[in-house]
Amino acid sequence: MKTLRIAVFLALFAGFLVNLTPAWGVSKEIIELQTQVQQLQDQMTHMKQSFDERMGVMKNLLDQNTDSMNKTATAMQGLQAFLQKQQGDSGAHVDQLSGQIQTLNDSLDELKARLAKVSKQLEDMQSAQQSLAAQQSQQTQAAQQQASAPPPDVLYNNALRDYNANNNDLATQEFSDYIKYYPNTDLSGNSHFYLAEIAYRQGNYAVAVKNYDLVIQSFPDGNKAAAAEMKKGLGQKDDGIAALRHVIQRFPRSNEAIQARERLRKQGAAVSGTARRTQ
Repeated sequence: MKTLRIAVFLALFAGFLVNLTPAWGVSKEIIELQTQVQQLQDQMTHMKQSFDERMGVMKNLLDQNTDSMNKTATAMQGLQAFLQKQQGDSGAHVDQLSGQIQTLNDSLDELKARLAKVSKQLEDMQSAQQSLAAQQSQQTQAAQQQASAPPPDVLYNNALRDYNANNNDLATQEFSDYIKYYPNTDLSGNSHFYLAEIAYRQGNYAVAVKNYDLVIQSFPDGNKAAAAEMKKGLGQKDDGIAALRHVIQRFPRSNEAIQARERLRKQGAAVSGTARRTQ
């Protein structure tokens, strides 16, 4: 029932998204999110149908095993009553009946084991279904959250405007929101860079280096990679010199490479990696 409610909710939400006309117009990202929500709804419907079919098969097996177990228990009771009634018969006859009872007991144990195994499989299926439903719900919530986010260009331009106006707290929140909603775009790399710049302004070099590293490692071909590596080298000695040399090696024609050479010259360090004596 809970799965059906989720499926109905997703269907209503998908219809709402189709008929909704945003203030900024229908963007490509929202259309993709609507498609993702529809796909999630289709997956959950298919999952429910498959789960219902398997539940039917398991229930049928449980009913068959329960019926067999009841019949065996009835037969055992009859044989035990008969054995008690025939206690005066010969020992051989008693042994024969005892053997039959033992056989029936073995059959009952086997049926119990089969029933326990089927019950365990049923519990595993229910657990898997609940886990998948929870995962689908989380994905749907993430898609809904991203659908409600401002358009990427608006969010980024607002953050850049506040950064240039030295509204550091507001710019930090806006760049962080951009990374949260649009983590895989080139402007996400730029957002990490500006977060590092804000931290650098505030003297928080550990946070600055962390964000510079995110730009270098996650967006190596982005337009802020050279600047991030050069800025990481400023304010440091041994590691900073290595970072500046790497800027020159990797981006030899960039403005950052020119700045890195000048910085190394002022520090009395060779561009090639061989230390130069200061005069």
